[in-house]
Amino acid sequence: MSSTETNAKTKTDGVDVDGVPAERLMKVQQQLRPFRLSLQQQKEVSSRLRTDMLRGLRKHSHHSAPVRMLPTFVRSTPDGTERGDFLALDLGGTNFRVLHVRLMEDQQKVLKMDSQICPIPQEVMMGPGEQLFDHIAACLGDFLDSRNLKSQILPLGFTFSFPCEQKEIGKSILIRWTKGFSCSGVVGKDVVQLLKEAVHRRADYDIGSVALVNDTVGTMMSCGYKDQNCEIGMIIGTGTNACYMEEMRNVKRVEGEDGRMCINTEWGGFGDDGSLRDIQTEFDVTVDKTSINPGVYTFEKMISGMYLGEIVRLVLVKLTEDKLLFKGQTSEALRTPGRFLTRFVSEIEEEDGGLENTQNILRDLGLLWDSVDVRLVRLVCETLSSRSAQLCGVALATIANHMRVSRALDHFKTTVGVDGTVYTKHPK
Repeated sequence: MSSTETNAKTKTDGVDVDGVPAERLMKVQQQLRPFRLSLQQQKEVSSRLRTDMLRGLRKHSHHSAPVRMLPTFVRSTPDGTERGDFLALDLGGTNFRVLHVRLMEDQQKVLKMDSQICPIPQEVMMGPGEQLFDHIAACLGDFLDSRNLKSQILPLGFTFSFPCEQKEIGKSILIRWTKGFSCSGVVGKDVVQLLKEAVHRRADYDIGSVALVNDTVGTMMSCGYKDQNCEIGMIIGTGTNACYMEEMRNVKRVEGEDGRMCINTEWGGFGDDGSLRDIQTEFDVTVDKTSINPGVYTFEKMISGMYLGEIVRLVLVKLTEDKLLFKGQTSEALRTPGRFLTRFVSEIEEEDGGLENTQNILRDLGLLWDSVDVRLVRLVCETLSSRSAQLCGVALATIANHMRVSRALDHFKTTVGVDGTVYTKHPK
């Protein structure tokens, strides 16, 4: 039997490739090899990230650091004694959430939580900033009205998941938009003030004091309410980011040496100075160039849900053009940017229904497939999501090791609070 007729009868990266011709599998693996990071490459990425973290913490180098290491002015994690009624806004993607939360000290748990999800239309995401904040204020007003809360003035926690320069807990200046937002008139402005002005324009309700945090900080604090060992928060969703509790003596941009402060790393910008060029693939470069913010948030574009599906699509197009998939025949849908959604990756990788999901997705994309195509598409998805997980793991380990060294410990144990749709929806 010739090599072209020999079928693979093994699992590759956990994907069943039984029945895939060996030579065809080898050629696909060659295309996917740049996505597989060796242990040495992972160590080099970790070393570069640690260097950039230290640059971001220093007073005179943070302005040019790709990893911004932003002080949050959050000085401690919850201790379980918190109580009362609070409002919360969570803005960080194409939807935002409004919540009413009641905490009870004696039970150390959330006694009551009502929430409502409000979509943000594309034209609002890319329109004037005033329109965005008016939309948020309107949705908050509708929520308060439906819960009979308009007569109360409650403190509000505002989770705003974009890079900001925090001046104090209730004052935060937007550095840049990410994740598909490009509202005018907001960069360089205090987003807390913009929210308050939008509420006052309505004049039918009011809010109390406002504390603004990044979604990573919100995740860490939420986890820390039940687990006081939680000192790291990580998001793997539309975007990716992490925060952690840093020793104050290392935070050179804020006065004081004692205690700790939560640092919002903004690690999505890692590599913006070209330090990750050696592990970027041609597909990563294409995704960056065709994004609405080329040249920035390099690390995020290799990991997060906003881009993962598009990287998979580009790889599938290339494999099809090389006649390794679908008998060399693409479809209009597969050639359309943004058409292969990141949720497809999770659905394709499901252990039980993955094969059937893959068949349905390929059919909906107008592709003519056979059983070999299905297995190879699953292999592509597995390889790319594994790289995403690998990079997150390397970055998380870098932060934990930095905390260990800063505290002069031989061993360091902590809890990590994790959230985000890629993390919660992915089957593995």
